[in-house]
Amino acid sequence: MTQADEAPLVAVLDYGIGNLRSAQKGLERAGADARLTSDKALVRDASGVVLPGVGHFGTCMANLKLSGLDEVVREVVSRRQPFLGICVGMQMMFESSEEAPNVPGLGILPGAVRKLPSGLTRPQMQWNRLDVKKPKCKLLKGIAEETWMYFVHSYAADTDEILVAATCEYGTSVTALIELDNIWATQFHPEKSGLDGQKVTRNFVDLLSGSKS
Repeated sequence: MTQADEAPLVAVLDYGIGNLRSAQKGLERAGADARLTSDKALVRDASGVVLPGVGHFGTCMANLKLSGLDEVVREVVSRRQPFLGICVGMQMMFESSEEAPNVPGLGILPGAVRKLPSGLTRPQMQWNRLDVKKPKCKLLKGIAEETWMYFVHSYAADTDEILVAATCEYGTSVTALIELDNIWATQFHPEKSGLDGQKVTRNFVDLLSGSKS
């Protein structure tokens, strides 16, 4: 295998919450050397970094901070390593969340995470159709504009629309995908979204070739 053919190293941040292996397995299927890790040196050396998240925003932030990975996240983002947040991992990238009002988020992205409107079933736990706002978004390469992805969430990001690559409709317009420079974030679960979700993950992995050269 030549250097160009080597699987890119992706650090999947392990900060002691939930089942993070599904994200790791999805990246492996997409051709990455995906490692579930809390090793800061490995994270810094990775071609790409993924922050999954499930459960409560406050608990996830507390565990991330306890692990010391919060500062590493800020570091690798500032160094322009490709970075992907998934579900609560996406929400943690914002400044705050109504789920834990006294717990600050990472503050990497501007805006706040707000509870889905009253009168809706919460969480949204279903397939929902993407409304693509940025057809040239790198994670959406080869994805049809009316693609269905799988969501499980009760909160969603309220942010500058210039960052929003796709939304879905669930009683309101829900931020589904963010793109900003070297940062991507999905409210949906690519690893649970069938072939199209696998394509989104593969698009992220494809971005990593040569990122550490």
